[in-house]
Amino acid sequence: MTGHDVTLERIDGPNRTIEVADDETVLEAAQRAGVRLPYDCRKGTCITCVGRLLALEDGESESDASGAEQPRDTDAFTYRRPPAALTDRERADGYVLLCIASPRTDCRVEVGPRVRAEVGDSPWS
Repeated sequence: MTGHDVTLERIDGPNRTIEVADDETVLEAAQRAGVRLPYDCRKGTCITCVGRLLALEDGESESDASGAEQPRDTDAFTYRRPPAALTDRERADGYVLLCIASPRTDCRVEVGPRVRAEVGDSPWS
């Protein structure tokens, strides 16, 4: 299988690294590996599956408004369809919808209720 390693990090652990094939999403790979992640619509219109990109394993990142180096989901992921539930600012801050996102590089992604709470409500609900 060709693909990328994605480490799913939780504040309260445990962290899991999964291999995501080129033709699957992070959510699909997690389910294949027996890793439970929340999801609902599987279309990118809710934010149930949201994660936050922590780092690209190849060290690439861009500066945010404060000058701090921050990875961006636009660098690390491609989407099967536009992530309608995320604003441009949320995407720039590294938030990613795992149900429709496929990694373009090895990376680390924070998952769990804290990330979901940071984003707030879906604009579609």
